[in-house]
Amino acid sequence: MAQNTTNRDTTIDEIHRTRQRMAEKFGGDIAAILEDARKRQEASGRAIWQGQSSIKALNPTGSKPGS
Repeated sequence: MAQNTTNRDTTIDEIHRTRQRMAEKFGGDIAAILEDARKRQEASGRAIWQGQSSIKALNPTGSKPGS
């Protein structure tokens, strides 16, 4: 099955443009970008999937690493 590269290219281009706009808006501060995403996600009212904590997954006792 042949893939339509024109649609793929425009989608990828839009992803790059969006990433660039966000980087400019927040001065490249990834923590600020993440906080903004969290706020927008919460404001959306949509269900948010909560995955298992990586600390618990790596440390089944639940204690903090190094303690």
